[in-house]
Amino acid sequence: MSSVRRIPTPPAILEALSRLIEVVAQLRSPAGGCPWDLEQTAQTLIPYVIEEAYEVVDAIHSGEQNAIAEELGDLLLQVVLQAQVASDNNQFTLEQVAEGITEKLIRRHPHVFGDAIADNAEQVRHHWEQIKAAEKGETPEQTQLLSRKLKRYARSLPPLMAGMKISKKAAAAGFEWENIDGVWDKFNEELTEFQAALQSEDKAHQQAELGDLLFTLINLARWYDLDPSEALQGTNQRVIQRMELMETFAERPLSEYTLAELDRLWDRAKIQLSQEL
Repeated sequence: MSSVRRIPTPPAILEALSRLIEVVAQLRSPAGGCPWDLEQTAQTLIPYVIEEAYEVVDAIHSGEQNAIAEELGDLLLQVVLQAQVASDNNQFTLEQVAEGITEKLIRRHPHVFGDAIADNAEQVRHHWEQIKAAEKGETPEQTQLLSRKLKRYARSLPPLMAGMKISKKAAAAGFEWENIDGVWDKFNEELTEFQAALQSEDKAHQQAELGDLLFTLINLARWYDLDPSEALQGTNQRVIQRMELMETFAERPLSEYTLAELDRLWDRAKIQLSQEL
């Protein structure tokens, strides 16, 4: 394998990263650190990792470069903080994290750092999957098992995104309806089963039927080439925008209005937003 060509890193970047690492270490220091930071564990920080990742995505969608830079900084903080917590517990260090991902990138790009040839993205993906399987000690046959791929999606992706991935992979393997009518029939079946489950007091059964209904909705989205995650995100944003307008229209806290009054404010906000499009 050919050696990695060194591309000089500007000193300012290294200085900025070093300062961030030092600040996080000081926040976690038993001598004069921050009580909140000192209480954190890898587990308690999980919600912040997820939240910051989503905020990066939201900023990228907005196209505002300052917001993207700020949210990437917040996400970077979570990486450094997780590494600091691990270092404090003598588990691993940020240096090991950086070295690990660097070596992985080199191993999985033999067409860049070695003698392999990859003329297109599909060949790159093929090399990546082969090398990844070898790293995990898996045989080529094991890597092709559908259940392994589906487990990985369920474990590592947000539920809606995982559901879409699982739906696509299952369909590609032959678990597919003949036409869209079959998907709608399944949706109506699952809706009926969910409504029936709600009549019982078995919360686990209700949850299971709700999950089945949501998964069928994901399949409908796939058939219509829609992204359920983006759809829900868009709805969330519209609800927030309408609530903001309602509060500008209102002369007192929304909690003091009747439902009928709130409905009128909602419709007014909805009409105004539609006119602004």
